[in-house]
Amino acid sequence: MSVIDHDATALPSPRISEAEVGDYFALLKPRVMSLVIFTALVGLAIAPGHFHPVLAFTSLLCIAVGAGASGALNMALEGDIDAKMARTANRPIPRGRVTRAEALAFGLTLAFFSVLTLGILVNWYAGALLAFTIFFYVVIYTMLLKRWTAQNIVIGGAAGALPPVVAWVAATGSISVEPLLLFLIIFFWTPPHFWALALFRSDDYARAGVPMLPVVAGPDATRLQILLYTIVLVAIAVSPWALGYFDAIYGVTSLLLGAGMLLLAVDVFRRRERTASLRATRKMFAFSILYLFALFATLLAEVVVRAAAPLINSLISSWIA
Repeated sequence: MSVIDHDATALPSPRISEAEVGDYFALLKPRVMSLVIFTALVGLAIAPGHFHPVLAFTSLLCIAVGAGASGALNMALEGDIDAKMARTANRPIPRGRVTRAEALAFGLTLAFFSVLTLGILVNWYAGALLAFTIFFYVVIYTMLLKRWTAQNIVIGGAAGALPPVVAWVAATGSISVEPLLLFLIIFFWTPPHFWALALFRSDDYARAGVPMLPVVAGPDATRLQILLYTIVLVAIAVSPWALGYFDAIYGVTSLLLGAGMLLLAVDVFRRRERTASLRATRKMFAFSILYLFALFATLLAEVVVRAAAPLINSLISSWIA
């Protein structure tokens, strides 16, 4: 006669998720997603030829969802890091609102359908490039670079720079110089932007064991790198105008914004005292967001002005006549 331990054989009770819609929305990294949508919109706007509005909206939606999928997968894989950092401790996974498994399932589902939808409804070149973007951010950056090298932001920045290229390919089915220039602008913008953040959040990164440049090489080396990358960024940002791809309005705007970025980078490099240094790096971080937004907004404005010019000329001619 056998004795059955009913406590030992009982199945564990299913977990009832406490997550709300807002928790899953937070997994998408909405602030990062908004930047992705905006830069992709510019990539669509400057693309030549006519692109059907429904396909344009579909492309932007798929790119946005793909970016959100990357964010969710990133959070699922970095839950242990996020829990140790003040900046990220309130994210859904560290708070226990969403489990890693739920975030992984959510992210993988979004990634699959965003790539599939873009491929089927728009074109497979854009779908493949979106798949590569997600793969690069999740596998190359999050799993391989983030925890192992201080160059994580430099190399990983390629993923954040690809959305306007994906959008251009969605509209044209091919690649050209213009989206590659946009890619380079975002690529070289990423290190000074994130290293400025890392300078005043270095204690957070050190606590989490993330080898960000200020933690590994020290603040002085980071300040120098910020200055050097900013010089390269300003030169690259002006080059589309110098090469004749964009108009003078963009050229003047890029020069003025670039001068602001350079002045702030020099200030970051010079200010070594703690209070002054924190103030300088915070200014640099905040202005860098404005810099990229204003630069791409100028390109968008140029497209709108160009499209409206024939109508305006027609109205003026009819009024004079």
